[in-house]
Order: sequence, then C-alpha cells, then structure tokens
Amino acid sequence: MSTENNQDYESSCYMSAIMDIGELLLAHGAEVGRVEDTISRLCRACGFVRSDVFTITSSIVASAMLPDGRTITQTRRIKERDTDLRRVELVNGLSRKICENPMALEAIRCEIRDIQNMKKIPDRLKLGMYMLISSSLSVFFGGNWLDGLAAAISGMILFETLKGSELLKLNGILQTMVCSAVTAVAVSLLVKAGIGTHPDKIMIGNIMLVIPGIQLTNSLRDMIGGDTISGLLNMSEALLKAVSVAMGFAVVLLAGGGG
Repeated sequence: MSTENNQDYESSCYMSAIMDIGELLLAHGAEVGRVEDTISRLCRACGFVRSDVFTITSSIVASAMLPDGRTITQTRRIKERDTDLRRVELVNGLSRKICENPMALEAIRCEIRDIQNMKKIPDRLKLGMYMLISSSLSVFFGGNWLDGLAAAISGMILFETLKGSELLKLNGILQTMVCSAVTAVAVSLLVKAGIGTHPDKIMIGNIMLVIPGIQLTNSLRDMIGGDTISGLLNMSEALLKAVSVAMGFAVVLLAGGGG
C-alpha cells in the first residue's frame, strides 16, 4: 500500500509539473492548440498512457491515465496573461527536451523555476520601445517630425499610465480605456503647446501600441485549428479591448470639440 501511495504521489507531482508548463505557455501568449498539444505530449513522455486536455483562455483541465488504469486530474485557473514570447520559446524548448529524453522530476522542476524566475524586460527598454514605435508609426502614417516627437512623448505617458494602472488592479478593458483617454488628453495638450500639428497622426502611433493584435491572431488560429470556444472567447476579449481603446480616445475628442 505504501508503494502504491508513493507511485500516486510521484505521478501527481509529474502531472503538477506538466500543468506548470501548460500554465506558463497560456499565461504568456501561446495559443490554445499549442498548450493542449504540449501537455498531451508531456503526459506520454512521463509514462501516462492516455491524456485528455481541455483549455480555454483562462483555464486548463487535464486528465491523464496511468498504465494500471488510475486517473489523475488537475486544473489551473489563469488569472493574468501577458505576451512574453521569450518564455514561450524557452518552455517549448524544455518540452521538446523532456519528450526526446525523459527527465527526472526534480530536474524538470528546476528548469520550470528558472523560466518562472527569469528577469523581465527592463522598464527602461520597454519605455524606449514605446516611444520609438509611437514616433515611427506616427511619421509612417503621414505625420511630420514634430508629430513624431509628440507621439514619442505621448507614448511615454501611455507607458507610465499603463504601469500605474496595474497597481490599481483594474479590469483589463477598463484599464485600456482609461489609459487611452489619458493619452488622448496628453496629445491634445501637446498640440496646443505647439509640439505636433496633426493630432490624428499622433494618436494613430499611440493606438497601435494598445491594439491586441497578437490576441486577435491567436483567436483566429484557435478557430482554424478547431478550438472554436477558445477562439471566440479570445476574439471577444480582443474586440472589447479594441472598442475600449476607441472609446477612450473618442470621449476625449468629443469632449474637446472633435480635436
């Protein structure tokens, strides 16, 4: 009986590690099909004879059967998601390594911890990219160099507003709307101060930073791959975010008499 309990415990630990890998993928921008396929392959590599995985944008449920017929089921609730393709790449590499040459449980846990604890992109670099992208897109869509300068400044304000609003734990859609409105106010003030001449071109550069393009792309990939429920959920959230961005800018423009 003791041996059986030890086997159950070890199998549960392997399943927990597999779910950690799935959670890392889903929480950092991987599509649902990739998450389900990765978990299924890892279950086979870790000695399970069958696995059934159901994933949506905010939850993973997986059941795996042992050779003796016993089944282990675990679930994960994904409350926060962002885009970090570097982590996704590292997790993909880890899963391939496990499938090619099964690893000891402690070695898997160690690699998972390394990925979980890896340093995030420095805020200074993110800020620089926000300013560069805003400025470049503003000029690309027809603005002049002053519009590019204004877009860089408003992009900086957008980034700092996003960072500040994270501390308030706002709903993602409400957060996007508030940040868009603050950025629109900043653009209007910059134009009135003589920094920038085309507020529409400046705002285009800012809007492109908060449009959920990756999320929308993943939703289409999920639906094409047959994961209709997850695709529709992702698309609904992406469209709501896009609408909230438009509303945030529109409210300020309408309040100011059309910009």
